[in-house]
Amino acid sequence: MTVTPTRPAHQPRDVLPGRRGHGRRPVALAAAVAAVLAAGCSAGNTAAPPKSSRAAASSASVSPAAARRAPRPSPSVIAAPPPPAYLHQTMAMPSAHTRVFSAEMTDLWAAVVAGRPTFAIDAFFPLTAYQQVKAIADPATDWHNRLFGDFRLDVAAAHQLLGPGARKARLVQVIVPSAQASWIVPGVCANGVGYWHVAGARVVYRQHGQLRSFGIASLISWRGRWYVVHFGAVLRNAAAGVVDQPALGPGIPGPPGGC
Repeated sequence: MTVTPTRPAHQPRDVLPGRRGHGRRPVALAAAVAAVLAAGCSAGNTAAPPKSSRAAASSASVSPAAARRAPRPSPSVIAAPPPPAYLHQTMAMPSAHTRVFSAEMTDLWAAVVAGRPTFAIDAFFPLTAYQQVKAIADPATDWHNRLFGDFRLDVAAAHQLLGPGARKARLVQVIVPSAQASWIVPGVCANGVGYWHVAGARVVYRQHGQLRSFGIASLISWRGRWYVVHFGAVLRNAAAGVVDQPALGPGIPGPPGGC
């Protein structure tokens, strides 16, 4: 934005008054000169007008070229409320059509795109819930070392699947085969508390103009909400990340089974 500079205050000319010809008095002439010079100095030293708000805004603005060079924002992460640690499980059937589930899947996608598993912490089965569900000696250690440890590996593998153009890929939808969900009773799979379970949800995305997808190995419920508990695989033969059934197109959800 161009700001027109203000004009400086008018400077009076140093014109010496007096009569033409002889008889000028040097003292009077010197006094007149001093008076004119004093007037000129006082006019030249007047305070400069304050800068206009337009000029201030211009100095703070960002040029179009600088805006184009600005870094792209990170993938969106939507905070989902954690479950209260002191409440117990319910038999409420989760829905895949709620704002909370949409936020969880947005966070899961952000984790894959950025290669940062902690972006999806609100989508992952909570530690406090796992401590109630698992009938094992130390569920907290198992959650940190095995459960979330495997999730970290699987997020890294899915990020590698997207490749260098990961940030250009766009999430389309997450398909959950809710009709295949089953209630897992206590005592199965070393669990002391029951929960809903569904296998083989599909994360559908678009990349390079093609519709693609991969699976979520296992979602389980806690108090009426779906959470990721196994992302790439339920079981694995090595400490390596797994992508669950990547495919062109939306893929096929399921099959049912597992716990």
